[in-house]
Amino acid sequence: MTSETETRPVSIENKIPIQDIKILKKKLNGYVGFANLPKQWHRKSVRRGFSLNIMVAGESGLGKATLVNTLFNREIINHENDIDDEDISDKDDISVKIKSTTAEIEEDGVKLSLSVVTAPGFGESINNVDSWKPIVDEINSRFDSYLEAESRINRTTTVDNRIHAFLYFIEPTGHSLKSLDITLMKQVHEKVNLIPIIAKSDTLTEEEIAAFKGRILDDIKAQGIKTFSPSDYENDDEETVLNTRQILQKFPFAVVGSTKEVTTADGRQVRGRKYPWGVIEVDNEDHNDFIQLRQLLVRNFLEELKEQTSNNLYENYRSEKLKKMGIEQDNSVFREFDPLTRQEEERALHEAKLAKMEAEMKAVFQQKVSEKEKKLQRSEADLFSRHKEMKDKLTKQIKLLEDKKVQLEKQKTLPQDPPAPAPQKSRKGFLR
Repeated sequence: MTSETETRPVSIENKIPIQDIKILKKKLNGYVGFANLPKQWHRKSVRRGFSLNIMVAGESGLGKATLVNTLFNREIINHENDIDDEDISDKDDISVKIKSTTAEIEEDGVKLSLSVVTAPGFGESINNVDSWKPIVDEINSRFDSYLEAESRINRTTTVDNRIHAFLYFIEPTGHSLKSLDITLMKQVHEKVNLIPIIAKSDTLTEEEIAAFKGRILDDIKAQGIKTFSPSDYENDDEETVLNTRQILQKFPFAVVGSTKEVTTADGRQVRGRKYPWGVIEVDNEDHNDFIQLRQLLVRNFLEELKEQTSNNLYENYRSEKLKKMGIEQDNSVFREFDPLTRQEEERALHEAKLAKMEAEMKAVFQQKVSEKEKKLQRSEADLFSRHKEMKDKLTKQIKLLEDKKVQLEKQKTLPQDPPAPAPQKSRKGFLR
């Protein structure tokens, strides 16, 4: 930004001395600076750190802990405390438990707060009908706790403990999905970003893996199960689009996990598993799909997993939860403000208010008239009752008088007896 300064005399009335006023002429160059916003966001994100919550589930012995440790190249889950490695003799008493393991990881100055949720005991009972319920309850409880935290007055300390990715391990049978696999995935596919994984794929040949993937995809499509799929954006370059397509072509991922280094036939030190017939390299795309899984989960789409969880999965759960509580969304508050529309709405509200007041007044008037009519009817009934009572009384008196009159007339017609002589008074003394 540049500026030019010039001075000029200005004559002022009332004989005020001429003053030199400095005028600044500002010129803007073509660069504003908002192109640096990605750098600002990058610095803020690095300073704040990142978080990722993963849930892994599957039957025991499928290498869940090993794969998690392989993904992040360090020991996140301790095998000694994992129930999958314990000797379980009585499978009737096994219950699914939820365990959460947290770790702080740093790579090139970037910090990641990782939380891994496991479900030891899943699929180990003789009767596994309801073994998926603790897993679904855990996902729902995390949604509920986040919804409760959002509803508080102070939301600065809200911690996101929602499940961002759900890795489900499928046993490498080579046939198709089992009923337990389908049941669990149907219960969670609308609550989490579901990523099915074929565990220990080194037990199958390439032809068997390809056929197994086809049958799994057919089962998923037939059952209407939704899985995580990265979104396509218009501004993505060809390399990004091609990489995304290559990742999706490997779905579901047939992986091998190992944190041990082995020596290949040509003397290289690699992470993998050594067999008498050769070495399976973990980080070799020709041997398994581990690299594609890591790209999907961490390198390329970690933030999209979190956005999908927040914007779609959680919002759907939140909407259903609030509807069950009797809270409906009022979409009218989001309409664009229009003065004419607002005036029409206010007039309609005013007319509705007047109509309501008129109806209330009519109701009050009708009630008063009804009460008055009832009061008059009661008074009329009382007067009629009193009139009847007095009439009956007079009728009785008239009847008594008539009876008396009849008796008197009868007495007049009867012959009269002579009057009785008057009694003589006796004289007292000696002379009589």
